[in-house]
Amino acid sequence: PMWVIKLGGNAAVNAEAALDELAAWAREGRRWVVIHGISKEADALGEALGHPPQYVTSVSGFTSRYTDERTRDILLMAYGRVNAHLVAALRRRGVHAIGLRGIDGGLLQARRKEALRIRDGDRIRILRGDYSGAPIGANAELLRGLLRLGLYPVIAPMSLTPEGEIVNVDGDRAAAAIAAALQAEGLIFLTGAPGLLRAFPDETTRVAELRFEELEEAMAWAQGRMRHKLLAAREALQSGLPCVWLADGRRPAPLTAALRGEGTRITAMPLRLPFPMEAGGP
Repeated sequence: PMWVIKLGGNAAVNAEAALDELAAWAREGRRWVVIHGISKEADALGEALGHPPQYVTSVSGFTSRYTDERTRDILLMAYGRVNAHLVAALRRRGVHAIGLRGIDGGLLQARRKEALRIRDGDRIRILRGDYSGAPIGANAELLRGLLRLGLYPVIAPMSLTPEGEIVNVDGDRAAAAIAAALQAEGLIFLTGAPGLLRAFPDETTRVAELRFEELEEAMAWAQGRMRHKLLAAREALQSGLPCVWLADGRRPAPLTAALRGEGTRITAMPLRLPFPMEAGGP
């Protein structure tokens, strides 16, 4: 089975714990692909370079980073640094990791959103000159070829358009596109929360399980980045994935905890346990 892991760029995510588990999975012969975020790193770099981040909210209520040309180049720098450090950390753990950008080998394809319709108070504005995009495909053969060579891909989700322009894409939706292309066993989002919360930020209101048909309603009350993750989960499940997990990336052994039901599991079909519970999970 193939697993796709989205390692969030939130400062609260315990990347070291996730890398420890991924190394253990690799030693056991389990195959995986990692897509990583950079939100904390990119914000800090933008501030240091005198070009702080600008966040906008679309008319549909999704908040995202406005990516002008300079911001796009700042993202490329931030992704390069984070990607290199993740690859080095995995190699220290004995994993033959390989760092990739979505622009390499046609790994991620995207359609550019040249104009954004955003909310500005009570007004709706059109923002032009944006270098962000929506994923439209992923090169599964490239990833399978690397995995056959014993290499584990660590992906920075910048993308190319069919015209060859570099665009920023939402990392969660990029992970969904890659999971769909690979027809993965599952997609796990490692987040800075215990899962989907019905009454954010009250962690006692965690939703343990969500069915595909409940996603639309959940997107209406979910808060912040969780809305992006639910959108990505919907896209992955529509493409044939059996399960998506929203996992607590702050804790030790976050992947094991998620597969044991300690996050939010989103299902498209009756539950299929990925590993025997008596074996202690991954």
